Amino acid sequence: MGKRLNESAKLVDKSKIYILDEAVSLVKEAAKAKFDETIEVHIRLGIDPKQSDQIVRGTVSLPHGIGKTRRVAVLAKGEKQKEAENAGADIVGSDDFIESVSKGSLDFDVLVATPDIMKDLSKVAKILGPKGLMPNPKSGTVTFDIGATVKELKKGRVEYKNDSFGIIHVPVGKASFEKGKLVDNIKTLVEAVLKAKPSSSKGQYIKSISISSTMGPGIYVEQKM
Repeated sequence: MGKRLNESAKLVDKSKIYILDEAVSLVKEAAKAKFDETIEVHIRLGIDPKQSDQIVRGTVSLPHGIGKTRRVAVLAKGEKQKEAENAGADIVGSDDFIESVSKGSLDFDVLVATPDIMKDLSKVAKILGPKGLMPNPKSGTVTFDIGATVKELKKGRVEYKNDSFGIIHVPVGKASFEKGKLVDNIKTLVEAVLKAKPSSSKGQYIKSISISSTMGPGIYVEQKM
């Protein structure tokens, strides 16, 4: 480990599970990089990620955003294009947009599409899929409710989904955020994950919760918030 990470690691007792307020104070203090580090939450679930009926996935609007203005692209036709523009979408198009993507233009962070145009996206699925940019109904990015979706994404709606180890990793803000805002965002995320518990999941649902900054150590957090 580098000198900076070693210094940050000394701040944290790895054998301790901290209350949320204390953990957030520590993660902010440990974020010593020269840039504004992202704060992430890691939730280890007691699910079997190999079972399709135990996948935990959804979206949640964090009350204070994540500290990053995401570029939202919308693939739609007719009036839905105007709706997207009025809602603040950065890129709006249809066939012209698909053509630009096929040529490697991916100047956006999230793509929203109306259901009627999804079939046209098959032409560039191999480009969008590996980069996690393919719209999906489960993530709320395939919808006719374009205006509301664009506004929510701009304000800080994030997607969560467990990985192959049954762990969810979600950004909840920046180290420069006030402690109270990070606490609010973390509580909102955990509540959403609790509500998303699969009915087929038995035993302890949440095994552990930890938070960390981009370059900082992991800090375990008490589940009772």
